[in-house]
Amino acid sequence: MTKNNKWWSGIAVPLAAILVGLVIGGVLMFITGNNPFAGYGALLSGSFGSGIDFSETLVYVNPLIFAGLSIAVAYRAGLFNIGAEGQIIVGMLASAFVGYQFAGLPRLLHLPLTLGAGMLAGALWASVPGYLKAKFGVHEVVNSIMMNYIALHLSHYLVTGPLQDPNTTLPYSPDIAQNARLWRFLSGIGSEYRVNTGIFIAILAAFVVYWLLYKTTIGYEIRAVGFNADASRYAGMNTSRAMATAMLISGALAGLAGAVQVMGIQYKFLDIFAFEGWGFDGIAVALVAKNNPIGILGSAFLFGVLHRGSQTMQALAGVPKETIGIVQALIIFIVAAEGLVKGWIPGLDKIKALFNRGKEADV
Repeated sequence: MTKNNKWWSGIAVPLAAILVGLVIGGVLMFITGNNPFAGYGALLSGSFGSGIDFSETLVYVNPLIFAGLSIAVAYRAGLFNIGAEGQIIVGMLASAFVGYQFAGLPRLLHLPLTLGAGMLAGALWASVPGYLKAKFGVHEVVNSIMMNYIALHLSHYLVTGPLQDPNTTLPYSPDIAQNARLWRFLSGIGSEYRVNTGIFIAILAAFVVYWLLYKTTIGYEIRAVGFNADASRYAGMNTSRAMATAMLISGALAGLAGAVQVMGIQYKFLDIFAFEGWGFDGIAVALVAKNNPIGILGSAFLFGVLHRGSQTMQALAGVPKETIGIVQALIIFIVAAEGLVKGWIPGLDKIKALFNRGKEADV
């Protein structure tokens, strides 16, 4: 298979999944008595209709990029890090603590220290299921799920007790210092514009993860272990180390999502009575992107647009926002059933042959 053929195969199914999902979503709108064109028009208006709308779309895209990268790194090592949600929570908690506890530090120190605290907390939280998997073979899905609930209830205890803002009875921490906050692009125009430099950090993280996975020795080991752990062990690789490293990196990325949320959006840790869902949505983002770090940028943007736009579909076009949930589920299902779906794409083999004509030299 040529490099161009691999590139085409990598995007054909996700693009087909998105198209089919949107078409079926439109059919559902029509069957339920709604105008699909008005529905999707309202979706686009809610995501891009104004500067505020686009800002809020990017606000939701931001944590999805980190969460998708977190899931992708673990998956490349053959691991399913379903604990990204808990790692995001502890990342938020740690960055909020450092953000207000070390007020007075210069920005040059306080900003990276706050970011680093979130990453470290997420990595340490992920190290528990990572270590148990690497050392004893305990399944990471069970352990990481339990770590989610520990993070949820631990954060609730801390923010209603030792870390609660003393000036209020509400369950949240004190505000972080100004020097620990990420810069908002349009804060001078109006406080409603919440998009901030965290989006640049997320994009940079995607390229760093790509470089790590495909241009470094440890990245090669992670991918090799994920492809075949037994063969990698026979070749002399330390499979346990590769798994543990992948989980640490995965947790650090999830923790970074929490840190950016606190530093750029909330400016404090707000008690989370239920899961926000970023970690679980990150699974869908990584799946649609086929765990490609660069593809995750586009996948996260798609899910961000669908999430933001669904909030206005019901108000502007009378379309239940659950319709978008069905569209998302269809996209995920089609991508997951890749082997089956490839046969549904008309003329795919002919398109591949046309696309790769004259490229045989790359074989």
